[in-house]
Amino acid sequence: MSTYLDASVVVSLFTDDVLADNAAARVSRASRPIFVSDFGVAEFASGLGLRVRRAILSPALARRACDLLDDWLPASCRLVSVAPADIALATAWLRRFDLNLRAPDAIHLAIAAPLGAPVATFDFGMEAAARVLGVALAPG
Repeated sequence: MSTYLDASVVVSLFTDDVLADNAAARVSRASRPIFVSDFGVAEFASGLGLRVRRAILSPALARRACDLLDDWLPASCRLVSVAPADIALATAWLRRFDLNLRAPDAIHLAIAAPLGAPVATFDFGMEAAARVLGVALAPG
């Protein structure tokens, strides 16, 4: 088995966040290989930027978190690229208006599903959609 980390877990892993210990525990328990997507890396940077703009994180600490991620990824993960088929699947799921699903969450789920990798996330809305869609979730 394997595990796919969404950006919520990765952000918590590399910042002084209330979920940092939980993120570290999830990663230590995660089945290998651990997958992180290039989309997740972009969303990581976006999340750090939001924290900087809200004065939750200094620019220097945000840059340090990016450096730590850049060092950690090749040593600990398999970086996967979002593919056109992933976007097509995410779009199909987003057109299911019975789901409370946001585009970034749909993309993460669509990347993880064909990998057969349970998704580790702190996003409760994403978890709820994954259950309906039959996408496996990593144990919390």
